[in-house]
Amino acid sequence: RIGEIVVTGPVVTDRYWGRDEQTALAKIVEDDGTVHHRMGDVGWLDEGGRLWMCGRKSHRVRMKERTLFTVPCEGVFNLHPKVFRTALVGCEDNGGVKPVLCVELEREFRHTDRAALVLELLSLGAAHDHTRSIETVLFHDGFPVDVRHNAKIFREKLAVWAAGRLR
Repeated sequence: RIGEIVVTGPVVTDRYWGRDEQTALAKIVEDDGTVHHRMGDVGWLDEGGRLWMCGRKSHRVRMKERTLFTVPCEGVFNLHPKVFRTALVGCEDNGGVKPVLCVELEREFRHTDRAALVLELLSLGAAHDHTRSIETVLFHDGFPVDVRHNAKIFREKLAVWAAGRLR
């Protein structure tokens, strides 16, 4: 079962300096003084005690019938050889949330037949229970990312872009 990742140990601080509101949200203090830190990530532990990361809690796509998590969903589509990376976002849709797969292509495939590629990607997704409900694919020329490290996608900005494309 997927849940929020909470850690404790000697390097976990008991508060954020001068940020009482953030401290209250992120720190759990037990009666004995043990402090747990809410990471903001979600995941699950397997039978061997290994932690499987599923993404940021704030990035999950919460639909009426189920919740989709970014890392396991994107992992399916990122295996396609023409795909550089993907980002799963949720867009409002008739009072609910629609999962949208945003795709950034490998440079040499930027001019590929996108209609055919959408069918290939949807076929990949249909083969897995956790990605079967993803039916919308949008192509983006370059995801908005944190300039300090290209791996952190600004999904909030990407979700606004995707919602605009769906209108």
